[in-house]
Amino acid sequence: MTGEHNKVSSIDTDILLTKTKKYCQADVLIVDNDPQFEQVILQVLARKGIRGIIAESTKAAIEKLEKDTYQLIFISAQAVSAGNISGYTGLLKTIKSINPETPVVLVTQIDEFKKNNPAELAAYTVGNIKAGFYDMLVKPVESKKIENILDRLIPNHNLSTLAAANEDSNDFYCIVGRSAKLTQTINLAQSVAKTSAPVLISGESGTGKELISYMIHYQSKRSEGPYIRVNCAALSESLLESELFGHEKGAFTGAYTQRKGRFEMAHGGTLLLDEITETPPRFQAKLLRMLEQQDFQRVGGNDNIKVNVRIITTTNKIISQEVAEQRFRADLYYRLSTVRIMLAPLRERTQDIQDLVWYFINLYAAEANRNIRRLDPNMMEIFANYSWPGNVRQLRNVIRTSLILGSGETLSLADVSWLFDELQPKIQQHNTISELIEQNDDCYTLVGGIPLEQVEKRAILQTLRQTDGNQTKAAKVLGISDRTLRCKIKKYKQEGVLQAV
Repeated sequence: MTGEHNKVSSIDTDILLTKTKKYCQADVLIVDNDPQFEQVILQVLARKGIRGIIAESTKAAIEKLEKDTYQLIFISAQAVSAGNISGYTGLLKTIKSINPETPVVLVTQIDEFKKNNPAELAAYTVGNIKAGFYDMLVKPVESKKIENILDRLIPNHNLSTLAAANEDSNDFYCIVGRSAKLTQTINLAQSVAKTSAPVLISGESGTGKELISYMIHYQSKRSEGPYIRVNCAALSESLLESELFGHEKGAFTGAYTQRKGRFEMAHGGTLLLDEITETPPRFQAKLLRMLEQQDFQRVGGNDNIKVNVRIITTTNKIISQEVAEQRFRADLYYRLSTVRIMLAPLRERTQDIQDLVWYFINLYAAEANRNIRRLDPNMMEIFANYSWPGNVRQLRNVIRTSLILGSGETLSLADVSWLFDELQPKIQQHNTISELIEQNDDCYTLVGGIPLEQVEKRAILQTLRQTDGNQTKAAKVLGISDRTLRCKIKKYKQEGVLQAV
């Protein structure tokens, strides 16, 4: 927690930062010059592990807004009334022009007439809400009212975070999880970060390869240098060469000026070559030569340009297979993979799912205007059994969709039927009955010798339990109509077997 002049000395900021460092912090901007209010709000933020930044004037607030991103802003009407823009509504317009989605809360003092006149106070409040403020607080502000706003707009559920950085820096990364495989990956990345060795990061799409590459850069001796990323899969061979090496004026049609390439821009820092296996063989030869010599020529140029760049590459393919099938040069592979980091897919580290769910709730709950306090156990069971082909990226989108389309304080898939269907385990297709029985021998041993009617009853009852009694969902899972299921349920009720459901 920091203030413009470190005014609030009664709060031990170093201890607070240490305690909250394991979480991915949110930042709140407080535009005010009232020490009493600052004391109250900073203490509330400290208890919730949220960082507060003080700006005492309109000018200071705009300077901070142009540099950093904030999840919530409190504006004191009195503090900005003498600013260089038209009062607090003018500052609100400036904030919305920079980041339209940032919620802004007005904090104000009101005269005795408004205090004692509910109609006047209500009209004043409604006018400010219509102007674009999320809410309005009247001084002196109670801690509980601030907490209620924070719970809705900046949920801060505790997470297990293996690596994070955002204190006193525009740079930000947050790696959430607790599984043994992720821990092993982070430990390896942190070890190699201290060196300048080339690193090859492999893993399926959506596992977080770029996040690991940035963590390596941030924890390296090059952290003050540039971090430059190139998506190799998005560029043709000619564009890729120009993008990396730059070009001289007149090198080709449209080259009206000299342009520095990404290698030059990354001098003294780190260059990430994303999806390196998508590059064509001829370009791979040029890249190998550059990596060996650490110099190159711009396209259309003759001068050798010397650079000092650390190379990190990523791929979502099995690179040894690409080398064996001669789609990727073996000598380039050896040059790039001094250290190789493998990122496990989400299905192999299901222990991380709950932390990731809460992380995405922290991130998107304000967008959906929901205060989530619980996770539906049925949803979490579905998540644990799903294969997640899109990995963490897919999980993020599922949580965001569920937040937007759902309601209440429990996050579930109940209000998003198509997501529920999409996340069900896919039934394998088999050519023959003997193949089906052979590949599912254990399953059929359990039901072998049982009358078909009993097998059907067991399947229906278990599916109703799994869907928490939702007949529409159960019918979809079972592949029968709602009407058929209702008839079966009616029969089971008459038999007295539905008491356990």
